[in-house]
Amino acid sequence: MTTSFRESFLAQVSRRPGAPALVWHGEVTTYGQLYELADKARARLEWLDLKDGEPVGLLAKKSPEAVALVLGAFLAGRRFLLPSPALANSSLTSLFAQASCRHVVVPEGVEEFVPDADADRTVVLATDVDSVHFMLTTSGSTGLPKIVPLPQRGIDKFVEWAGTQFDIRPGRTVLNYAPLNFDLCLLDVWTTLAHGGQVVLVDADYAANGRYLLDLVVKHEVNVIQAVPMFFGLLLDVARPDEERLSSVDRVMFTGDAIPDRTLAELPRLFPNARLHNIYGCTETNDSFMHDLAVGETPPVSIGKPLPGVHTLVLSEDGTVLDGPGTGELYVSTPFQAAGYLDRTRHTDKFVPHPTGQDSRPWFRSGDLVRREADGRVFLIGRSDFQVKVRGVAINTAEVEHVLQEHPAVVEAAVVAVPDPIAGKKLVAAVYRAPDSKLNSLTLRQHCARRLPQAAIPSTLTIVDTPLPKTSTGKVDRNQVESLKK
Repeated sequence: MTTSFRESFLAQVSRRPGAPALVWHGEVTTYGQLYELADKARARLEWLDLKDGEPVGLLAKKSPEAVALVLGAFLAGRRFLLPSPALANSSLTSLFAQASCRHVVVPEGVEEFVPDADADRTVVLATDVDSVHFMLTTSGSTGLPKIVPLPQRGIDKFVEWAGTQFDIRPGRTVLNYAPLNFDLCLLDVWTTLAHGGQVVLVDADYAANGRYLLDLVVKHEVNVIQAVPMFFGLLLDVARPDEERLSSVDRVMFTGDAIPDRTLAELPRLFPNARLHNIYGCTETNDSFMHDLAVGETPPVSIGKPLPGVHTLVLSEDGTVLDGPGTGELYVSTPFQAAGYLDRTRHTDKFVPHPTGQDSRPWFRSGDLVRREADGRVFLIGRSDFQVKVRGVAINTAEVEHVLQEHPAVVEAAVVAVPDPIAGKKLVAAVYRAPDSKLNSLTLRQHCARRLPQAAIPSTLTIVDTPLPKTSTGKVDRNQVESLKK
């Protein structure tokens, strides 16, 4: 029987109260101290006089106090919504109202949340959330983020799997790069605390500072790192090839986006003792696929094969479920997934039955286009919602992004299609170039011309020297790409 996260954390507190749980700005919080902070947070929630089963909103930037606030909700057996504090006040107000959160709690000493009087406060009557604690949100790349209630049994199963899979245990140190509201924290923070490891928290204010990140990994002798590809690019920009090799790290997982070829090629040098993993998953389903990279493996990188207990299928464009190799949209069903969005009106095309009625499992339609090989490996090739036509030519903007990222001076790239009175659609791209790079739009267009049809070369190419704008979950915010035009 799977042990609950709450029970696992309390067991660590009982057995090892003096062991390090969190590191924040060089200061260590032990398991005993973290429990005391969490118990104070639990008492604060109980003073709110909440009704049985009533959820609470938690709003906090990453810190030990923020971690304790989440743990306090667990200790109180209280369901909670944990959105990004970077969202606009109007969006936060709407999300807390949808989740029926009358109270929003912040860490002590932090300014209280004041709802936006003009925001939409429509309350969504949720169902099937009795076993839920965590309510996270999607990135909101297509408007107001969707609320994803994660069943506790799914979180418990994931924590059990991840702890064993990545050797997270007492004496091991895990770096937490993602914002606290991001689903990656289910591994970085919550799995680590359930298994007695030490979490080194990255301050979001310095998340784009490569030197700060490198110093954290070296100083605290980090063993496990899971992060979006940008993190590794930032490290590589500041690491001295002959002097700075992060030998303490033995597990590296990149996830959340396609990793640029130049970054992938340099990872074995930076982490000479690490096993490299590509992990694929969504907030709605948690991790679904994993690929262990072989020594010297070159792009393209597979997302691998399904995790234990994960079922997948590939649906071709004509609606056929492929039995073997082929190309189509990926559907997944995992032991960790949500039953649906909190607002049931928003998931009719995402949480679906088997497309041909062959079983009764709940399936999640990912929207990702994949190619499955004869050996079962799966490769991402684009997004169904990124398919556009420019001058009658079918183009996938994700493929254009990949070509841009193949240039050695490109750290990040984003491409969007915008209306055009002549072509119907035109492509607009933004590129973050490597520090000290002399990359210009002419060079980049020549690079694209050698790899793409004429219609797929972006009409506008904006090159910037800072990271591209991000959504609340750390992914590139394509809604802001056009605004970067010079």
